[in-house]
Amino acid sequence: MIDVLVVDDDIRIVEINTAYVAKVAGFRVVARAHSAAEALARLAERPVDLVLLDHGLPDENGLTVVRELRRQGRETDVIMVTAARDMATVQAAMRHGAVQYLVKPFTFAGLRAKLEAYAALRRALESGGEAEQAEVDRMFGALSASAVPALPKGHSPTTAEVVRQVLLGAGGPLSAQEIAARAGMSRQTAQRYLKLLERSGRVRLTLRYGETGRPEHRYAWPHG
Repeated sequence: MIDVLVVDDDIRIVEINTAYVAKVAGFRVVARAHSAAEALARLAERPVDLVLLDHGLPDENGLTVVRELRRQGRETDVIMVTAARDMATVQAAMRHGAVQYLVKPFTFAGLRAKLEAYAALRRALESGGEAEQAEVDRMFGALSASAVPALPKGHSPTTAEVVRQVLLGAGGPLSAQEIAARAGMSRQTAQRYLKLLERSGRVRLTLRYGETGRPEHRYAWPHG
């Protein structure tokens, strides 16, 4: 299990994020905090694997917490979960080692995509050995916030990201039905977003011919 600390000054948001995390397989919330000082105290009491960290805390900002963790030599991973969207804060979060940055407000699907990408990265890193360039690209790409292109009005970047994460985690090309099942959405929704991603050049489309002679559309996210 991946142990998580949820940090936010809003008690209601802490409860919501805790409930979201509990719905993602392999993750569990083991501590909560509502300030920077409380977050650092919780981490001193019990180390965790991942911190979902708000930036706008009442005593210090979230980046102060990250800097203190690094000063202490802690390798705890951090996903910033915050309404702060100015480029200076985003850049500082990257430089201090935040593995993801999720802008409020967000949906459960948005957070799930980030957590599943993080879990996939941990599995890849824990496998040991050496990585070829394609594998390195895949691991860094799994955490990229810019991999989903701008979408037409009425389409959700979060839904597109969920589709992308399913494809990234697949061992090979998938059908629209398989993608829909793994993403927890309808086949029609999956097909709509797959067409958009394929047209933008993000998704590779191949055809597989069966006994009926009617080709099946198969989709993959290029790793190389």
